Amino acid sequence: MQINIQGVGLKVTDALHDYVNDKFGKLERKGDVITSIAVTLTVDKLQQIAKADLAVAGGTLHAEANDESMYAAIDALIDKVDRQLVKYKETHD
Repeated sequence: MQINIQGVGLKVTDALHDYVNDKFGKLERKGDVITSIAVTLTVDKLQQIAKADLAVAGGTLHAEANDESMYAAIDALIDKVDRQLVKYKETHD
């Protein structure tokens, strides 16, 4: 599984890069349906926005979360992606 991380309006630090890799790496345990992940981290005034596009077998999943802290936005994004993966696996198994 390949994870691409892009920053818009901010520099993706090593700490943010490691945090995203660690969080999305845990999704690998959910199964091998994910082929690649594109994560976009954006700053819009006071909002920190995290978006993810997951390429899965037979389609794509998209999730977006925002918060005042980038780490909290990433955590919320992981929760949303996790729920979407569960639904996806239920309908495709």
